Amino acid sequence: MKRRVVVTGLGAVTSLSCQIEDLWKRILAGQSGIHEIRLFDTSEHKVHFGGDIHDWAAGDYMSPKDFRRIDRFTQFAMVAGIDAVRDSGLDFSKLDPFRGGVILGSGIGGLHEIETQVERLLHKGPDKVSAFTIPKLMLNAASGQLSIEYGMRGPNFAVATACASATNAIGDAFKTIQYDDADVMITGGAEAAITPMGISGFANMRALSERNDAPQEASRPFDLDRDGFVLSEGAGMLVFEELEHARGRGARIYGEVLGYGASADAGHITQPDEGGIGAARAMQAALHDGQLDPLSVGYINAHGTSTPLGDQAETTAIKRVFGSYARELSISSTKSQLGHLLGASGGVELVLTLLAIRDSLIPPTINLDTPDPVCDLDYTPHHPRERKLRAAMSNSFGFGGHNASIVVGPLRNGR
Repeated sequence: MKRRVVVTGLGAVTSLSCQIEDLWKRILAGQSGIHEIRLFDTSEHKVHFGGDIHDWAAGDYMSPKDFRRIDRFTQFAMVAGIDAVRDSGLDFSKLDPFRGGVILGSGIGGLHEIETQVERLLHKGPDKVSAFTIPKLMLNAASGQLSIEYGMRGPNFAVATACASATNAIGDAFKTIQYDDADVMITGGAEAAITPMGISGFANMRALSERNDAPQEASRPFDLDRDGFVLSEGAGMLVFEELEHARGRGARIYGEVLGYGASADAGHITQPDEGGIGAARAMQAALHDGQLDPLSVGYINAHGTSTPLGDQAETTAIKRVFGSYARELSISSTKSQLGHLLGASGGVELVLTLLAIRDSLIPPTINLDTPDPVCDLDYTPHHPRERKLRAAMSNSFGFGGHNASIVVGPLRNGR
C-alpha cells in the first residue's frame, strides 16, 4: 500500500520576496518582481530586464567563506532549503539519517561559475582556474550541500529536465516516501541563469520578451500581446514527510501530495507540441496516480510562460484533460509576477499552490489586458479570487519536451 505524503515546510527565494508570507501577500496584491537587471551591464544586450535578486544576503545562513565556495544557484537552494526546514520544525538530530534525503532540480546549474572561470582561463591561463570550479558548477551541488547541512544519508540526487526540473524532482521525492525509501525529503529547485551568457542565449533564440520600456508589463501569460518569457532566478523548496511521521511529532501540515505524472513530447527540442498531447498526458497521469476525478481539481497553477506557442499549447492540453469542465477551472500563471525561474519554477509555484489551498484564494495573472481568443479559459486576470479547493494542480513543461504535473490538496481524513 502506498504511504501518504504531506508538506510540512516551505521556503522560497525570489525577486519579489524571500519570505514566504510576504511573498504570498505581494502575489495576492498583484505586485511584480521584474525590473532592470542590476547584476551586470546590459547596455549591449537585446534584453535589459529580468527577475534578478540583486539585494539579498545569506549572512544568517552560512559563513562568508562557505558562501563563496558555492555557486549562486546553490546559495539560493541553501537559503530556501534552510527556511523550509526551519518552517517544518524538524530536528534532524532525532531522525535516522538514512531515512532522510534531498532531491532537487535545476535546468542549468552553476552558470555563474562557468562564465567566471572561462574568463579566467582565457585571460589569465589554466593555472588560474579555481580548484572549486567543478564542485561549484555541477548540477548536483545543491542537493549535496543540503544533505551535508543536515546529515541526511538517504536518497540524494539532482534532476535536470529544463523548466520541468523542480516538478520532476518533487515527483521523485513524493515517490521516494510513498514507496518507503525515506520518511523525510527536502525537494524543489534552484536556478541562477541571469548572466551575460544566459540572457544572450535566450534572447538570441527569440525566447525572451523585449519590452525594455515596460519590464513589469513584459510577462503577460495568455495575453494576445505576449512576446516571450521574462528570465528570473531563485529557489522554491519544500519539506515532504510521511503522514504518520509528521503526525507523530505534531507537525503543521500545509497539504497532502496526491498524484504525480510525467511525459515527453518527443517532438521539437524547444517548441511544445501544439496539440498539447504530451502536456495532457502528464496531467492525466497525475490524476490517475492520485485516483482523482478531474472534477475534484479546482485550480491549476499553469506553466504559463508568456510565449505565443506555449500558452496556446497548455490551453489546448487543459481542454483535452478536463473537457467541458475546463471552463469552470480557476487557472493562473504566477510567472506574470515572478518571471520564469526555469528549473526552479515548479518549486516556487507548488509553494504558491499550497498557499492557495490553505487560504482558499486563487492568485491572479497580472498583465492579462487583452485575452487571446485561442486562450479562452478563466486565467484569473488582475485580481485574486476566493475559491475553496479540494485539489489543485501545478504544471511544468520544459525544453526537450519534458512535461510534469503534480496534484496537491488539503489533508484528507481518509482515502
